[in-house]
Amino acid sequence: MCADIQNVLVMFSVQVKAVVLNPTNGFDVDHTLSEEDVQRLKQLCLDKLTEESSPGLDTIKMQLYFEMNYALRREFLAEIHRILEFKLSGVRREITDNRAKSRDDFHTLYHQIITYILLRSAIGSPANFNCVQDTNAALQSVLPLNDLGAFLVLLKKDKEQQLKELTMIVTGIRIFNEASKQKEELLMPAVLQEALQVSDRSIKNELSITQGLVWRYTAVLEKLTHPNIQSAQCEMPITQLKQALYNVRQHESFLKILQSDASVCCQRMESRQAKLSSVLKQLRQTVQPNTAIPGSTVFPLFKAVTKLWFELQDEAELLHILSNITVGLKPFLVSQAKRFSKAYLDSLLEATEVKTDANRLALKARKADFMSDSGFEGSGFCCFLIPPPYNGFCGYMFVNRDGLLLPGNPSIGVLEHKERFYAFSSREAALAFASSPDDFVAQVAEKSKFFPELFQLLRLHQQLPSQSLWPMHINKREIGIQTDTHPVETHIDKSYEWNEWELRRKAIKLANIRTTVTHSMQTNLSHMRRDNVSQTWLPKEAVSQTMRESGSNVPNPQTYLHGLRGQRDATVLKVDLTRPVEEKP
Repeated sequence: MCADIQNVLVMFSVQVKAVVLNPTNGFDVDHTLSEEDVQRLKQLCLDKLTEESSPGLDTIKMQLYFEMNYALRREFLAEIHRILEFKLSGVRREITDNRAKSRDDFHTLYHQIITYILLRSAIGSPANFNCVQDTNAALQSVLPLNDLGAFLVLLKKDKEQQLKELTMIVTGIRIFNEASKQKEELLMPAVLQEALQVSDRSIKNELSITQGLVWRYTAVLEKLTHPNIQSAQCEMPITQLKQALYNVRQHESFLKILQSDASVCCQRMESRQAKLSSVLKQLRQTVQPNTAIPGSTVFPLFKAVTKLWFELQDEAELLHILSNITVGLKPFLVSQAKRFSKAYLDSLLEATEVKTDANRLALKARKADFMSDSGFEGSGFCCFLIPPPYNGFCGYMFVNRDGLLLPGNPSIGVLEHKERFYAFSSREAALAFASSPDDFVAQVAEKSKFFPELFQLLRLHQQLPSQSLWPMHINKREIGIQTDTHPVETHIDKSYEWNEWELRRKAIKLANIRTTVTHSMQTNLSHMRRDNVSQTWLPKEAVSQTMRESGSNVPNPQTYLHGLRGQRDATVLKVDLTRPVEEKP
């Protein structure tokens, strides 16, 4: 719903730009629009948007559809991987969050791993018993059921990585086994085969049909816009024919982009298929019957097989997307087909030759002759090809033939002017354009304002003014306003809670309190943390006395030795001179 609204808004924005830029509507982009101009602009835009069987409006819708659905290759692949990861996220979460304990839980987890591998590899369905059995046998050789406990103790991130490793190895084993059964080194996915057959054929067929219409419309307009056209033919609906030409030219441009991307996909597929064949052949030589081979030898080869397989699937999915875009572009050709049937175009062509773009480009001119005859040697003409302005169409013929689109021929020469490179359909057109390039560039931009679908077809976005140059009329005035701080006395309830989940939490808390009992206890760690009070008696002063006083003393020993010196052979005599304690000195 939001995408549809966005498409309508973008479509309306394009129409606003087209109506304002169209000189016949009388809008001046240098002045602000009055209210009357705004109303008239709205009505003109609505008339354009509601116009039936309009090739011009269909071309704008086609451009919008392509802008909304087409992206660069890397963006497409990133989106493919994002969608795949989103589809697998639920199964992966169940596996990584599993806390299996019983034997049945282990079997359930093992089956979930098998389901994940089947979904990621896109080889068979989890509902197919044979596919489940083949995957189970391959997984048993890598991670037996008895070793599932080691997987459970891993962290969530490690589990996801381990799951990817198991997927790569088990898928490689299954591809190798299937290729061995068919006795082929190269095994093509079914989705890849379908993409190759349908996408390539559908894009080429659509491009061939559209180019046929392009050449017929070009031939008709080339005839009707010729200066020597008869007056009777001037009554032909040239404006509608030009819109139809722009419609099929835009469709051709988009189909060429899609075909180019599809060709890249096919080339990458061929490269990946050749590599896959080589790796499978190497595996055949490595894996021998009744021979035990270490996992470090074969597991890298199985991973290489799976990696190539996944790349092939990406290319197949990308081809499928390109095919869907091709189908989605087809309804935007209905208006021109209703207005101008094949019989009607044939009646306009009569005996006129219908030239293809290849026929026109085959008309080559020698660069040296062209340079010398024109007198522009080294003055801006160059012979190398760089994507030119106007999407490669000749600007001179667009101006001179009132909107006719003829492809430029780079072999004639490319004119460099203000860092832009212009191609032309003929030597005369190149000479005329080179004489006053600024005037022709301005005329191309001016004539394109009558056909808004040319903004994108000719890549004129940088040459036209932006929408910011068309301001709407807005009345402005300064006003003031003042309010009381609290015009009404209010009561603030501090217990008020606006959050419903907080109210639920409080209600559950109150309900739980009804069934609880308060207990108190002490532990060895908490008993010193409570408040304690104690009281003691202060020490008092006291004196004690004994019944009598007494003391004791000992004598001071003194000894004298006689005969120690003065005599050679004298006898030593010891004399005790100690006095009794009772003797007074």
